[in-house]
Amino acid sequence: MNPLSPSTAINSVAISARHVSARLGNVEVLHGISLDFKRARWTSIVGPNGAGKSTLLKVLAALLPHSGEIALLGQPMAGLPVRLRAQQLSWLGQNEAWADDLTVHDVAMLGRLPHQPWLSAPSAADQAAVERALRATQAWDWCRRPLSQLSGGERQRVLLARALAVEAQVMLMDEPLANLDPPHQADWLLLVRELVKAGKTVVSVLHELSLALQADELLLMADGRVTHQGACSDPLTHRALEAVFEQRIAVYPLAGQWLAVPRL
Repeated sequence: MNPLSPSTAINSVAISARHVSARLGNVEVLHGISLDFKRARWTSIVGPNGAGKSTLLKVLAALLPHSGEIALLGQPMAGLPVRLRAQQLSWLGQNEAWADDLTVHDVAMLGRLPHQPWLSAPSAADQAAVERALRATQAWDWCRRPLSQLSGGERQRVLLARALAVEAQVMLMDEPLANLDPPHQADWLLLVRELVKAGKTVVSVLHELSLALQADELLLMADGRVTHQGACSDPLTHRALEAVFEQRIAVYPLAGQWLAVPRL
């Protein structure tokens, strides 16, 4: 097989970071990180508490200042117009707060703002995108309910619908399974696989290690650094996962999948 040409290699990468560092207050929490996330792949970021996982995701989403260089779909992030960046990259964060009087439909429609001219009413395309997103998260039947009437898991599905409604090429999700029961966690997994099949790129931070192992690749972090990046099916990745958690977990095969369990 011939090696990739430079242009082909660039086109195969959704997000790249080179020598990226970031501080929270006076503390440096990311230390010179360099990495690539491939297009049309799902990568899960895992690591112990305080590893810098959420900080890295926020830096990649241009939500935190940083040093170093980040590129989105082959273009330097710093030079992208804000609207174009918001069309190409969607974000689902932890503990996002919204006014309780907003309806489910209102929140999902916020995902269409990057596509709408200033002060314009939603178009037919916007309405269709929101309906698709709400149906994908099984929230369409109660789309007129206010957020105040929803459970934590229902709110999380609405916020996921808002991120989906952007119809971005790249989705960054920080703890997307928060408050979701096991059946809806399974629905999320199926949804991510459909997104990747459609050519989208998904990067998620997950604490559920066995679910993270369902991804195409794992990115392992500790102390603000990347310790390993590799295929979830690779035994080297399993050993690196066990190591980053100080051998307190073990990875085993189960019914054609991989299971991470506490080591007793």
